[in-house]
Amino acid sequence: MAIDNETVKRVAFLSRLRVENDKIEATKEEFNKILTWIEELNEINTDNVEPLIAVNDMPLRMRKDEVTAGHCREDILKNAPAAEYDYFAVPKVVE
Repeated sequence: MAIDNETVKRVAFLSRLRVENDKIEATKEEFNKILTWIEELNEINTDNVEPLIAVNDMPLRMRKDEVTAGHCREDILKNAPAAEYDYFAVPKVVE
């Protein structure tokens, strides 16, 4: 399957992307490379390959959920670059 210039324009329109007229040819070539790669992947025999449920089959080690005393505000605020009124101080982002 090959992509033509009109298909590139249509895909760009549907995906709300602006593709300049001088970039259409390069975009068409990129699309065609991607489709060629997908066709190569489709040729791979995967009949005896089970689908992955997870990347690793090892169970996660769980730790006990223990309640701690808390009250370690000073220790936590030692990690802060700046603190005010016993809270982390961050730069103002809204005027």
